[in-house]
Amino acid sequence: MLYNLLQTDIVGAGAVQTQEMSYSLLDLAVKGGWLMLVLLLLSILAIFIFGKKLWMISQAGKIDKDFMMDIRDYLHDGKIKSALTLCSKYDAPVARMVEAGVARYGKPLSDVQAAIENVGNVEVARLEKGLPYLATIAGGAPMIGFLGTVIGMVRAFFDMANAGNNIDISLLSNGIYTAMITTVGGLVVGILAYFGYNFLTAKVSNLVYSMESATIKFMDVLSEPKDGAEE
Repeated sequence: MLYNLLQTDIVGAGAVQTQEMSYSLLDLAVKGGWLMLVLLLLSILAIFIFGKKLWMISQAGKIDKDFMMDIRDYLHDGKIKSALTLCSKYDAPVARMVEAGVARYGKPLSDVQAAIENVGNVEVARLEKGLPYLATIAGGAPMIGFLGTVIGMVRAFFDMANAGNNIDISLLSNGIYTAMITTVGGLVVGILAYFGYNFLTAKVSNLVYSMESATIKFMDVLSEPKDGAEE
């Protein structure tokens, strides 16, 4: 009987203590101070940039696998307008690069290649646009978290100095919360942004490789003997 009462008291006390020690993520974020709002805005911006660039890169890679073969057939048959029409059907960097080359069909190969490279440079710059912001968030968010750590510790020591000999751990809790929670928040945002940046960079690199491969194939097509004349 006595054992059951003691066990009940221990379980009840543990439940109360667990309830008192439990905090939601929102409560922890609020205790982190105003810097958590800055980190929240940075996380939203990072998610927006990542989603937008991922969609853009995915769309840029969508092109028919027989695209270059169709261009080759049109050029060999002298159907320049048909080749240009086919290029305009695709909203992809490869199609725009080939279109620039087809528009200069018949001119020296050096001029054609220069036109393709100019369009390619513009397309690469468009694909990479926004990535520096993601890299900035990846590096800046942890620094903001460390700034919160410094502010929290300064606040904790300030409270200790004002308390004199009557130091209570509750007086230090606000400063310590700010110090620890902002650090965690900054690292979480920074790590996610860092992985997102590297993932998108790898996707862009693969797309650039495809663009270079398409350029080589197109120049090879121009070097082949022509079977017809332009209609």
